[in-house]
Amino acid sequence: MGMIESAFNVLIMVLGFGLLIFVHELGHFLAAKWAGIRVESFAIGFGPPVISWRGGIGLIWGSTDPVIRRRAGRSAMQMRDHELQEAQIGETEYSLRWLPLGGFVRMLGQDDLDPGSQSGDPRSFNSATIGRRMVVISAGVVMNVLLAVLCFIIAFSMGVRFEAPVVGEVVVDSPAAEAVPADPAHGVGLQSGDRIVQLDGDQTPTFADLQVITAMSVGDGPMSMRIERRGVDGLLSYELTPRHDPVTQTRSLGIYPASSTTLGSEGQLGRYVENLLERTGLDKAGVVPGAALESLGDTSVSSFHAIDLAMQASGGQPVASTWRVPDGKVVDAVLTADPQWQQLRYPDASSADLVGWEQGVVGLVPLVRLVEVMPGSINDGILQSGDVVLAVGDVVGPRMRAFRDAIAAASGSLPMVVLRGDQRVEVTARVAMEGVLDPKPKLQVLPGYAFDTPLLASPMREVELADGGTMVTAAGQVPDGLVPTSRVTRLGSRAIDSWRDIWMELHAATLAGNTTIEMTVELPIAASASRTVSLTLRESTVKELAALHWQSPIPELLFDPVYVTRSSGGNPIRALAMGAAETSNFVILTYLTIDRLFRGTLGVDQLRGPVGIVHLGTRVVDRGFTYLLFFLAIISVNLAVLNFLPLPIVDGGQFLYLIYEKVTGRLPSLAFQTGAMMLGLLLIGTLFVVTFYNDVARLVG
Repeated sequence: MGMIESAFNVLIMVLGFGLLIFVHELGHFLAAKWAGIRVESFAIGFGPPVISWRGGIGLIWGSTDPVIRRRAGRSAMQMRDHELQEAQIGETEYSLRWLPLGGFVRMLGQDDLDPGSQSGDPRSFNSATIGRRMVVISAGVVMNVLLAVLCFIIAFSMGVRFEAPVVGEVVVDSPAAEAVPADPAHGVGLQSGDRIVQLDGDQTPTFADLQVITAMSVGDGPMSMRIERRGVDGLLSYELTPRHDPVTQTRSLGIYPASSTTLGSEGQLGRYVENLLERTGLDKAGVVPGAALESLGDTSVSSFHAIDLAMQASGGQPVASTWRVPDGKVVDAVLTADPQWQQLRYPDASSADLVGWEQGVVGLVPLVRLVEVMPGSINDGILQSGDVVLAVGDVVGPRMRAFRDAIAAASGSLPMVVLRGDQRVEVTARVAMEGVLDPKPKLQVLPGYAFDTPLLASPMREVELADGGTMVTAAGQVPDGLVPTSRVTRLGSRAIDSWRDIWMELHAATLAGNTTIEMTVELPIAASASRTVSLTLRESTVKELAALHWQSPIPELLFDPVYVTRSSGGNPIRALAMGAAETSNFVILTYLTIDRLFRGTLGVDQLRGPVGIVHLGTRVVDRGFTYLLFFLAIISVNLAVLNFLPLPIVDGGQFLYLIYEKVTGRLPSLAFQTGAMMLGLLLIGTLFVVTFYNDVARLVG
């Protein structure tokens, strides 16, 4: 079913992209007919025709030209108007061609690839007045702008859902986490649940507006932000400076959109939700992907922020919850909060690292658990979902980073030791090279942390910590004598069965101000061998542990986003105004994007070509008809702007030639036009190669 839906989405986007091209070429075609210019071809796509239609010939496979040659002894382009009429042959061939990545209208005496193409026929392009030729050249762009306005009007009349400009997760050590308040009483950093209403003087009705304003920003100075915060009257003001994100190649604030109380159900997100429901036992209560959490205890919840607050207040005790599943049925389940773990940062980590942090406490980190072995993968039957990784390659007790590094360095196979139930099992996993342009080794598993088993991964002897606002490397908090894969059996006065127990004892001890805690571990060399060590904590670590709290057992990223609907409220005049304003905004944004590419604040690898647009659009289709219209309107605006850039071979370059002819009374020299045409082809070809590479890299990487 998923493959059928994906194929349908691709078909919808190909048809939508084709519609934009059709409308653009229709503009040229209608304007040429109005100007009395003879149109030889109206084509969607490039290359040989797949099917074509011409008056007097009908619909046929391939081109109509061979049929005309057999009937008249020469091609339609070689025949004059009266000859075509006598032979009862239409002057225009309409065709769909093999490469559906563009289109063209070929007029008599006009050929972008042959600047010297001229005709003395009174109906030729070059015989028309300059004013009429300007109308013909610009008509495609005008049609794309009008189509964008129309799509925006329809979309806003029906209402379009966007991710709301509400803060969800705030990335540690990000600009958002370090945002400076105008009033120190409100504290440093944005908070989950903050609604951002203005950024650097611009209104932010959607989360996408935040991302665009940030990505388009320039300079090293701070940006001003105004937010609404629950429980605080009026708007709060903050200042923060975006940073270049080497992963996304854009400037970023370090925030994610807020989530609703509805579990995700589409694609990979739906699979992650299914796994979590199975691990937590919520599936047995009837909770399924797409279910919405309505209440916790006696309190109704309407956002993930409310869920997290309720879990914090639970003290780790089970809380009754009510869910409404997609078929409308209401089911009851019990939710038990999870501990909030320290984010233990590697001293050499950067934002480009896949794993720059580990989850744990005081440098102690759980082993890796295989949450899921992908069905049908090369390790299906070799590894099993639930396996705990005791060793990978030469690394015993690998942390998450070491586990991923071992996969990255593997070739063909990877020896592993896993804990499967109570059994220690040695396996040889297979490593697949995934990706065509930049193949990378993959184990085809979904790893997580084994928090339910109190086994130790290799302890982190050095962790980068915040100390008085400065990041320093802390060493010595993890005592000597801890052996990887050891089992923690006692911490302080508490017997330990899971990492939850470790967290509870450490949290309670630090709340009481204790800085030294005894820990007993069972060594892996023999079940009877044990060792007791002392954890001696720094004051800053005690404060950090004491500040940890209980959190939702379902991560925020597994819930659908909080949406805001932009609508004209059924008012057609307002819809027209919103459509015109949005069209204007995206015209300006397209030019700004080009400017930021030259400035270097936006990465070239963020560009998308037709393949990437279709791929992105397949996900857009799932968001509904109105969002699809909105997306097509954006692409239509982009087509208009790019086609009217003052570059050879596109409409903007041809328009410049006409201005030159109007001023000087003659066209630029043939040599200049030929050179400019070659330069234009080089630029367009380079852009096509870059965007095609980016598109394919996203698909197969």
